[in-house]
Amino acid sequence: MLSKKQARAFFLGGTLVTFLIFIGLTVYSLSEGQDQTNKENLTAEVVRGKEIWESNNCMGCHTLLGEGAYYAPELTKVVDRLNIRYDGNGEEVIKSILMSPTPWQLNGRKMVAYGMSENEASDVVAFFKWIGNIDLNGFGDVVGVDRKISPLAKEKINN
Repeated sequence: MLSKKQARAFFLGGTLVTFLIFIGLTVYSLSEGQDQTNKENLTAEVVRGKEIWESNNCMGCHTLLGEGAYYAPELTKVVDRLNIRYDGNGEEVIKSILMSPTPWQLNGRKMVAYGMSENEASDVVAFFKWIGNIDLNGFGDVVGVDRKISPLAKEKINN
């Protein structure tokens, strides 16, 4: 059994050690070598794509980086997933959906027809590509797709 003095010393010592570990991990996390964003690839197109994403409230239906609504698909690695599904034409598929004058419907869910211009759709795709290149420690990685997969994509998945 500890005396009051020993218990106080044990508590203060444990608190000090925990605080020092916390400070050390904070410094380590904020160091330049631990930066997992790809901010060096941030372009004006990406910024415009993000502004379009926000102004159209896309997060009201979709998730991005795990945040948002769950009505529609997660879009963090959407370009990669659609490239596998559509033999490298994922960007074109996204653009055609965003530029469509009629609502796009898949599996009973309907997406608003935004009728974007070519430039706006390209900006949104640039934003999706930029988001998809952030190092997320494996979140959203394409490990397999249960739909149409090209032989080349199967080879990439299996290797």
